[in-house]
Amino acid sequence: MSASRETIDELLARQRSGYSLEQRFYTDPDVYALELERIIFKTWILAGHVSQYREPGDFTTLNVDKESAIIVRGTDGKLKAFANVCRHRGSLVCLEAEGHASKFQCPYHGWMYDVDGNLTAARDMPAEFDAATHGLKPVSVAQIHGLVFASFSENPPSLDRAIAGMSEVMGMYDFQNMKVAARKSYPIPANWKLSVENYQECYHCATAHPEYARMHALILEDEKKLRASQHMYDRMEACGIQEFEIDYGESIAKPGEFSFGYWRTALFKKYKTGSRDGEAVAPLLGSITGYDGGQGDLWFGPLSFVLAYNDHIVCYVFTPTAHEGSNCDVYWLVRGDAEEGRDYDVDELTWLWDVTTASDKEIIVNNFKGVRSRFYEPGPFSKMEYPEKIYVDWLVRELQQR
Repeated sequence: MSASRETIDELLARQRSGYSLEQRFYTDPDVYALELERIIFKTWILAGHVSQYREPGDFTTLNVDKESAIIVRGTDGKLKAFANVCRHRGSLVCLEAEGHASKFQCPYHGWMYDVDGNLTAARDMPAEFDAATHGLKPVSVAQIHGLVFASFSENPPSLDRAIAGMSEVMGMYDFQNMKVAARKSYPIPANWKLSVENYQECYHCATAHPEYARMHALILEDEKKLRASQHMYDRMEACGIQEFEIDYGESIAKPGEFSFGYWRTALFKKYKTGSRDGEAVAPLLGSITGYDGGQGDLWFGPLSFVLAYNDHIVCYVFTPTAHEGSNCDVYWLVRGDAEEGRDYDVDELTWLWDVTTASDKEIIVNNFKGVRSRFYEPGPFSKMEYPEKIYVDWLVRELQQR
């Protein structure tokens, strides 16, 4: 029997800070419905990079639970987004993940829409039918220095502080002038929170990710990590990298605003970037002139995360597909003028985070199997899981908001 709203309130009230969530947070469809209402459909979600929309008619689709959006470059040169729902009888209009179109035709009855969302053709409708009132419904879309975000809310949080606060950091890498070199999707048959929680902590990295662990100092506890990071700090300035630490976190974001953050972590000595052998896999980005042995970590809201190496960017987007299903989209970005085959090899570029995400998927699915057991009970977080603790505490507070 699904829990009532009253028992969900009780569930939220008894959640212990510093402990994992109770089972019903991952299995109860009513809890999931509340998360959609108060978190998922209120926030901005990374939908790609501006380079995917160079010409009018270039589009991508974003799918979250039962909602779908078409993001497209309009005839006026501006990015637009529309609900991917035909105004006739509700079929999905666009079935492709990305591409180019001069029009969108519903595959059910053939209603046709232009790239600005206007209905341009509808066969055999009565004389009083007004096509002008049956265009695709708009969805919110915006950019943060080249990264494209969409929201299913009519009144999404302001991005002004994120745009201003991340300007210098993202300018250093020149996010605006990158391009997508590869994109992969990883369906994960587990509750979305387990996918995001796994990303939040590296307590598991030394055990589960030998490829990642041999080069990233993040696997170490705080004091050891600081010592292992000194070589990075010694070289940052010489490599044209400014030291930023930004944490406009969920716990302090003002009502109606969007949370974001940035910090830098070290690779172990001799590793330049996140690759099979630690050697460069693409041209240096932006104003960066060398390899300091570090990487940047950026995050935007509760679902979108970015790893910034000196020569390439990896973007992670986690979206729920159902109360017991989620999806992870990964984008690899390189300098906009880099040429495949000359400046980078896609297999080498994607190797580390493809193998890591595949093993993460297995970890998350096994976690979900155990969480659904009648023997499961919440356990205490380690010190290395502090970011996950912050995330879980924030999520509980958001669900308690009226």
